[in-house]
Amino acid sequence: MDRDTVRREYREALDAAHRRAVEWLDSLDDRPIRPELDVDGVLSRLDRELPEGGAKAAAVVEEMADASGPGLMAMGSSRFYGFVIGGAYPAALGADWLVSAWDQNSGSRQPTPGTAALEEVAAEWLLDLLGLPGGSGVGFVTGATMANTSCLIVGRDAMLRRAGVDPLAGLQAAPRIRFLAGGAVHTSVVLAGRLAGLGVPVTVGADAQGRIDVDGLARALAEDDAPAVVSLQAGEVHSGAFDDFAAAVSVAHDAGAWVHVDGAFGLWAAASPRLRHLTVGMSEADSWATDAHKTLNVPYDCGVAIVRDEAAMTASLGAHAAYLPAVATVSDPYDRVPELSRRARGVPVWAALRTLGRGGVAALVDGLADAATALADGFRAIPGLEVLNDVVFTQVCVAARDDDDTAALGEWLRDEGTVWASSSSWRGRTVVRFAVSNFGTGAEAIARTVDAVARGAASVGIRG
Repeated sequence: MDRDTVRREYREALDAAHRRAVEWLDSLDDRPIRPELDVDGVLSRLDRELPEGGAKAAAVVEEMADASGPGLMAMGSSRFYGFVIGGAYPAALGADWLVSAWDQNSGSRQPTPGTAALEEVAAEWLLDLLGLPGGSGVGFVTGATMANTSCLIVGRDAMLRRAGVDPLAGLQAAPRIRFLAGGAVHTSVVLAGRLAGLGVPVTVGADAQGRIDVDGLARALAEDDAPAVVSLQAGEVHSGAFDDFAAAVSVAHDAGAWVHVDGAFGLWAAASPRLRHLTVGMSEADSWATDAHKTLNVPYDCGVAIVRDEAAMTASLGAHAAYLPAVATVSDPYDRVPELSRRARGVPVWAALRTLGRGGVAALVDGLADAATALADGFRAIPGLEVLNDVVFTQVCVAARDDDDTAALGEWLRDEGTVWASSSSWRGRTVVRFAVSNFGTGAEAIARTVDAVARGAASVGIRG
């Protein structure tokens, strides 16, 4: 294919993608949240046989959009409350498109200084906004699960070194490392512990809102003197509750443990002067994980792993080979993540933070929390429904007296399509969980949501 043809194909494909993307974004306010077709329905619209010949780039983009469009969920809608998923700020989305167009393998500073510099500034801004120690290592990974995994690997290795064991010898030569967490530990931390070779965490109890039992943690740590990694939580997935970091970190450090904080969405409370009290003591931990596609509202594929001791982070995660460019005095991006090759995930973070500024991030976080409070107030006014959690951040769990009625309400809402909220089980009750994560969830979205829940409750027979 000659160069002029390639240029034309790029322009035509990107023009088609731009047009279809704008059409999608314009539809979010009005379309049902739920997909119109399931996987089988979408498959029926696709040619399953690989053709012998190819197709024009723009035609492929159009075919893809036509076939998959009815199978898309409006996750970017201001009325999507499932899975703690935010939307995407315009600048972050634009930056993400450019990241793909630039096509930089951003593992090393030397060959990709443009994207590396943007990510380094984004990392500095994150540490500043979240009140975390300057100079901490920051790695941009795929999501919260890999952020937790990266941090737990570093913590594991640090505990091995304290025990006099070289982590390079592997777990076969390692002493037992205990892995402790609260009774409401998130499944991503459980998986991360398995991937890091720590196994499933031993849970030490939690209060009614899911905050770790600090006395239980102290008792567990006192049981023996084996090295330990402790995982705390900023934002319980049902209640939004935050652990008592000041007390829990102190207890864990007194026992010589590594302390990690899973803050997939809750870490961002530290950026709000009004909500910062929820995170007091959090900065004293050893590592932290968050997900920028949640509270910060950047596109997917943007978890953040943060470790106080950058040297420990690079010792555990860094890769070395004669062909890899490196500067002896400065760590490379691939030294802080479990990958060599990756896209420049931190660039959309830079774009979002540059768009918002310090005050804008605080307003974003406060706005999400205010929306959750407004939803809870609206739900309490619906006969037969109650809000089960203390609404301290962005999570709201609502239930009827009968679990079957609650389950029916969740199904009705997802089928009707005005809103999408997750059904779950919490404290022995079936609940419908609303996770407020989208920067666009304002008064109109709240009113439409409360109205939909009221109509759903009446439709499935929930009465006061």
